[in-house]
Amino acid sequence: MNLPPPGGHLLMGSDAPESFGFRVTQGNNIYIAIHPDTREDADKYFNALSSGGIIEMPMKDQFWGDYYGSFTDKFGIRWMVIHTPRK
Repeated sequence: MNLPPPGGHLLMGSDAPESFGFRVTQGNNIYIAIHPDTREDADKYFNALSSGGIIEMPMKDQFWGDYYGSFTDKFGIRWMVIHTPRK
């Protein structure tokens, strides 16, 4: 599911099935995903927002083609930073 709010942004939602190992509790049932235009911006956002938090996956090139990382910030909010190279 996704919801395109004004300003060219995109709000997306997904499921978290127990069969995939998820145990949904309040606080772990949402990620905020940001899609910077450059790798440099992705690193900048990742480093700033993850400071004092817990890194799940550091920023790196992924097998599906994106430059991706995820973390929980110091306030308990989960984030995904995703840069998709332009072709």
